[in-house]
Amino acid sequence: MSTEIKVPALPESVADATVVAWHKQPGEAVARDEVLVDIETDKVVLEVPAPADGVLESIAEGDGATVVAEQLLGTIAAGAAAETGAATTAAADAATDDGAAGAGAASGEPQTSPAVRKLLEENGLSAADVAGSGKNGRITREDVQAHLASASAAAPAPTPTPAAAPAPAPAATPAAAATPAPPPMAAPTGGAIPLDDEQRPQKRVPMTRLRARIAERLLHAKNSTAMLTTFNELNMQPVMELRKRYKDQFEKSHDVRLGFMSFFVKAAAEALKRFPEVNASIDGSDIVYHGFCDVGIAVSSNRGLVVPILRNAENMSLAQIEKQIGNYAAQAREGRLSIEDMTGGTFTITNGGVFGSMLSTPILNPPQSAILGMHATKERPVVEDGQIVIRPVMYLALSYDHRIVDGSGAVTFLKTIKELLEDPARMLLDI
Repeated sequence: MSTEIKVPALPESVADATVVAWHKQPGEAVARDEVLVDIETDKVVLEVPAPADGVLESIAEGDGATVVAEQLLGTIAAGAAAETGAATTAAADAATDDGAAGAGAASGEPQTSPAVRKLLEENGLSAADVAGSGKNGRITREDVQAHLASASAAAPAPTPTPAAAPAPAPAATPAAAATPAPPPMAAPTGGAIPLDDEQRPQKRVPMTRLRARIAERLLHAKNSTAMLTTFNELNMQPVMELRKRYKDQFEKSHDVRLGFMSFFVKAAAEALKRFPEVNASIDGSDIVYHGFCDVGIAVSSNRGLVVPILRNAENMSLAQIEKQIGNYAAQAREGRLSIEDMTGGTFTITNGGVFGSMLSTPILNPPQSAILGMHATKERPVVEDGQIVIRPVMYLALSYDHRIVDGSGAVTFLKTIKELLEDPARMLLDI
């Protein structure tokens, strides 16, 4: 008796998904609730578990296939272990036909998808040459690309070949001497050497669904909003001194490190309460004012940028904020964020400073009306009471939708965040 493996119900507004990788191959034993295959939607990777114990009998949709909810992915045959002999051979043949056989499964090498195997073959690599970062050591496209980049960086520069000495000119005959020699050909400007295709490699890979969705949303934000950005500078010294003074006690009391992001979330939540238009969104011809602060925190993962939401951030303590951000970061790295974790949000904070950015213009996350950009903190000369002093300064950027937020409101909102962070005691004491 066979049990069907089907695509689970997809989140609302998600029409289809892509099969990313099978973790079992036909003929292999599987246990109930063991993860069989990963399916990627626009935002998250869904893990499809085995519905029953048995042997993976067939794979209907291999890696890279586009599937919809309730579509058949494969079947499981009742049994406790993979069969041998002809049954195993037939299963292996079926896996090859479906394009879903894992390279190296029999040889002990890490498993790879057909697309990754093709990329390895094109670059003359084997699975054993590349360290896999995926589940159970599985090799991803990004692993191969990173290996190629590191190999290219480590490769020694080619030694220039010395030019051959010119051959001696033959003695001129009387007739040749009477004929004027043609003018010499000009050397290529800058000594450029023609290059063939082998010296200028390039490759073409399809966008992941997440990257395609990011591109779609960013283009939509650019074309459908009246986006402007205002800037300010923040003296980080008060927050840094407060954190330095209490970080050890904070970690001992709450079992979590005290970072800077929690201060920014608290300041943003307080400013959002004071400026409801920044915490609003446009819905058709209506403006929706939100009576809560669901703050999205942009988190970088190996699949791209994701924005999980801190629900009711205005009611969260610094410790609660730090713990939730830490949980989201871990889930993003492991690909375990759910659609619910990233749905909604009334305001977003993104921190380009962790990558060294000095200043940037963050792009809106529709339908939100504003996004706050943090940047690297650098020591800079500033004037205080007529004296030039050195202070740790961060540039802040607030991008906003001018259709709903006036310039004066945006500037004052950002100035409020600056004032709250430059006097954090008042913010924490709610005075």
